[in-house]
Amino acid sequence: MKVRIKSARGSVDPTPAAFPSYAKAFLDLQVEFAERVAILSGRPLARALLEYTNLYIRFGLGRAFDPAHPTWQEYVAGLRDTSDICAWTYRFYSRRPDGMAAPAVVATFGCFAYSRPGGERLRLHFQNAETDGQSPLAAGRAGRRRAELAALFEHVKRSQGEPLQVVGASWLYNLEAYRRLFPTAYLATARVVPGRFQHMPLWGQFLDRHGAIREDRARQLRERLERQAGCDDLEQCFPFRVISAGGPVQDFYDFYGI
Repeated sequence: MKVRIKSARGSVDPTPAAFPSYAKAFLDLQVEFAERVAILSGRPLARALLEYTNLYIRFGLGRAFDPAHPTWQEYVAGLRDTSDICAWTYRFYSRRPDGMAAPAVVATFGCFAYSRPGGERLRLHFQNAETDGQSPLAAGRAGRRRAELAALFEHVKRSQGEPLQVVGASWLYNLEAYRRLFPTAYLATARVVPGRFQHMPLWGQFLDRHGAIREDRARQLRERLERQAGCDDLEQCFPFRVISAGGPVQDFYDFYGI
């Protein structure tokens, strides 16, 4: 069903939003996960940290996941010289300002932003930009979120021009409160994406808007991980899986009445 809403252009800020620095507890959780993976799999800890955490990206090293990268090698060398891996990891992260930078986006509208990762793709991003402590996905905020998306896609239609494919990947697609903001045709393509241990669409479920840890979800992960006897079902330890979706930008123009 087409949703027609008044444009929010002019009431939103089309500039990149600042990202928080992440709490030590968030990095600790990933280190603990990698340590358990190393035990279960027999992999060296350095390899588990590379392949099963978001640390490489958090250190500002890109997405090549090259174990020979000099900065990664500096981090690995420090693992051998410390008795507290979590403390070393956080110190190393804290002195890497590139690791705290926001992803490159074209424009931001409230809680939503979009980037152009290459080709004809347009990638959606979400961040809690509410300032009053209310959930950005509460029923009473749904109209505001749709207005932000309408403004975003008005900007896309004016400035991008070419036929585009909209893509998204996030744990948030598990939530009806998030799904209801998007076209039915787009949601129909939603699929679970395995093996996303190195990326924020998986680890982001453990963060609040300030970059602090969500203790309830972290506890679930730890409890499930402790019961694991091997590495075959590691993704089942996470409260939510990563889901991806994609579709033509015209579906969004139609849905928001643009």
